[in-house]
Amino acid sequence: MITGTILNEISNIVGSRNLITDKNKMTEYGSDATKLEFKPDAVVFPGNSEEVSDILRLATRARFPVVPRGAGSGMSGGALPVKGGLVLAMDRFNRILEIDQDNLICKVEPGVITAHLQEAVEKLDLFYPPDPASLNISSIGGNVAECAGGLRAVKYGVTRDYVLGLTVVLPTGEIIKTGVETMKGVAGYDLTRLIIGSEGTLAVITSITLRLIPKPAHKKTMIAYFRDVSGAVQTVSSIIRNKIVPAVIELMDRYCLDSVKEEMTYPVPPQAGALLLIEVDGDELLVERESERIREVCHKDGALGFESASDSEEAERLWDARRNVAPSLVKLSPHKISEDIVVPRSRMVDVIDFLEEAGREYGLLTPSFGHAGDGNLHVNIMLDKDNQKDVENAAVLVKELFKRVILLGGTITGEHGIGITKAPYLGMEISPAGIELMSRIKKAFDPAGILNPGKIFYAG
Repeated sequence: MITGTILNEISNIVGSRNLITDKNKMTEYGSDATKLEFKPDAVVFPGNSEEVSDILRLATRARFPVVPRGAGSGMSGGALPVKGGLVLAMDRFNRILEIDQDNLICKVEPGVITAHLQEAVEKLDLFYPPDPASLNISSIGGNVAECAGGLRAVKYGVTRDYVLGLTVVLPTGEIIKTGVETMKGVAGYDLTRLIIGSEGTLAVITSITLRLIPKPAHKKTMIAYFRDVSGAVQTVSSIIRNKIVPAVIELMDRYCLDSVKEEMTYPVPPQAGALLLIEVDGDELLVERESERIREVCHKDGALGFESASDSEEAERLWDARRNVAPSLVKLSPHKISEDIVVPRSRMVDVIDFLEEAGREYGLLTPSFGHAGDGNLHVNIMLDKDNQKDVENAAVLVKELFKRVILLGGTITGEHGIGITKAPYLGMEISPAGIELMSRIKKAFDPAGILNPGKIFYAG
């Protein structure tokens, strides 16, 4: 519990208008995309690194929790105040500080919305590739904290591949810079990479230096329908074996396809049990050559239908349908558990087969979609949370899914992070020695344990 005296000190640091203590006004800062809810003691909106530093020094001295928060779009509860305390909302850190066209870098504050950054750099014919499905609401700082991936990861990689350096505030109040503003730099330990994906448990990010690349001149979006997921996954491997790496290869199974088929630009063949949404980019001749080769591969592998978007507007409608898959699944059941596992591309069929069998055993639908090009599947376990049997069966199914994924050489999370929802399962993938080393790193950064406590390391 934060005392009135401490609240006065925080108010003196940021100004009274940048501190919220009213319970009704704080409600949205106690929840995120998981829909779980926790109550903070207060919410503060710092405006610069020095204010963050003063708040963290106070927290370390007085021993109260501080929870950094971006846009609240997280899927694993990483920004939830599970132990109460102070939510550090980064809304005011919302500026694009610099776009350097000569050196192909930009500097941004963590509250910048991902789509806004992409729009700004693309006006200069530059490109920031990471594109999580939440790009219109998620912040760059949250993307860095979770190491977000997105649809284009198969060709362009994930957030960590574009972060050159950070300005961060340590829990003990020191403001430090990590990394470089150059393409090379190996001085000392790579603290930048350590902080990326640390889910706000090691430091508070206050600015980010990102690598940019030239914007691809052309792109083409295609869809291919298949009788089943096995045929679609086989085609993904065939495309890549033909030395084509599309910018995007997205997979939908039959449940997902049924949920969004009314939004699709083209009629869905009645026998279709899976869909691939594919995009290639680059110079015009390359795009035409690769898209034609992809058409040939799809037909050879038994595609039921193949279409190319005729223009950017038609392509955007296809992408809108893909982005709406997750919310559209509510048509199947009132509630769901969403997991983001990753396996080698060639083992995706094994996961889908397991899910269909387990779904029948436990009486639950298990629609899946995701980034087929890098083996990242978003598995949805549909249930009614008012039905105790559904809840119990879903919990068993999640654990069995994670066991199978690890057995197949995969990981229990590709993009969403561990947070609180996957903390009970971290020991399935990471050895006790590995977890102990991570715990020691956490203590070195945060000796008082005040920064985002209760995350990643399971204590329940």
